[in-house]
Amino acid sequence: MAHRNKGVTFKSSHSKKKPAEESVITSLNMDSLGFQAVDSNVPGLSQVILKKLNMKSYDEYKSAMDGKKLGIDFGIRTYFDMFQKMEDTFKFCAECKKLPDALPDPRSLRRCKRCQNVYYCNSECQRANWPMHKKLCKKLKLVALDRLVEWLVFTGDIPFPTATWTKRIQEVKSWEDWFSMQELLEEKLSSILTGRYMNILWANVRKPKPEEGELLESVKRLTTDFQSRPITIAMALHAFAIDLYTKPVTVHIVGASHIETLNTRVTDYDELTRVFPRHQGIEVVMVGVNVVDGPIMRPPLTAFGPRGRVYLSSYKALYPDFWESQVETHQAARPDLVVGFHPGLHACLDVMDGWLPTLLLLRDYKIPTLFTIYSEQELKYSLKILMELETQITGYGANPFSSLKPEQVYSNPNKSPVYCNAYYIMCHGLAGTPDEPDMGGLDGAEDRGE
Repeated sequence: MAHRNKGVTFKSSHSKKKPAEESVITSLNMDSLGFQAVDSNVPGLSQVILKKLNMKSYDEYKSAMDGKKLGIDFGIRTYFDMFQKMEDTFKFCAECKKLPDALPDPRSLRRCKRCQNVYYCNSECQRANWPMHKKLCKKLKLVALDRLVEWLVFTGDIPFPTATWTKRIQEVKSWEDWFSMQELLEEKLSSILTGRYMNILWANVRKPKPEEGELLESVKRLTTDFQSRPITIAMALHAFAIDLYTKPVTVHIVGASHIETLNTRVTDYDELTRVFPRHQGIEVVMVGVNVVDGPIMRPPLTAFGPRGRVYLSSYKALYPDFWESQVETHQAARPDLVVGFHPGLHACLDVMDGWLPTLLLLRDYKIPTLFTIYSEQELKYSLKILMELETQITGYGANPFSSLKPEQVYSNPNKSPVYCNAYYIMCHGLAGTPDEPDMGGLDGAEDRGE
């Protein structure tokens, strides 16, 4: 059945334009949790992280992330300990990359007073680094604030309870539109700012408490970061004209890892029900070799349960193996949509060893697919890979529901921050298939002040 472009959510200018040729972007062959990349920029930093977590090896850390070591002692006794250990993992000189233990006096590291984020071992390093740092100092101040306030996501204060959408999905073009639909927004935000955990936070960190307006904007940025994934899925369901009102719908999240599954609650994607009230049921299955144990580690559905509910689960496997063992044997439903959040196609030194089997499976079974991307450069190279595989690109561009929370490049803080789900690619089947629609792109990308 051909999909139709429903409304002004889309524009068609992107899908016909081939991206400019550029050289292959390469990166380190990273382990799944990024320890090798960290050590390549700041030698010894990964050992600092492990020490602060009361661990001896990467394998021990990986076991804890996978949920295999229950009740592990991280050496944290108080809230103060927790925040201090977190801050200690950011303590290295942004100019010379020295860690505290490499200095004559480990206490000599000093933090930039403006951003409260990056450190320097002396005034000479700070002066040498300033021409680069001054371009990002204001933005890195937001990063440092959000890094602390993000704790309120784990306590459950963020996100606040959201309201059923009062506008059709094609009428909601930005986060401003989304916030405007939230009932009693000021009261909900105020309860977070004055709540118990916000007070505990600022009583236990060695930083001055920001003004109320700064905290308010941080809470809103973190709310967009939390809701970006389910709303991006909702936009993809609409883009591919997938009918949620006559039958249940299944969404697979491929390449899922600890990023999508650590501390994930079974209600974390309930925003989909706010977007599509009275739907017939939405199943979201996260599939990947690095998903972690937790509440959503439960089997996929063979027959969907209650209407109007989102069922969230995860499965530890490569996607082609999951397809063969679960989908083809009818132990899991065939997906109506597949989503990959930041698959990193651009970083594969050899796509044959990584995503190729999954990309070919999705192409050949003609599964509507959406990938999200961090940057425009990454977008161009990812498009190049998909075009070389003769995949039908139905749309790409800036995501209007990108996270507004800036993400610091951990081991290289003076690189420009990135934003989760900043860009997207939509694809469907083999290029040149007759009657494929021109889906265009998601319009109305939010300005992040870059």
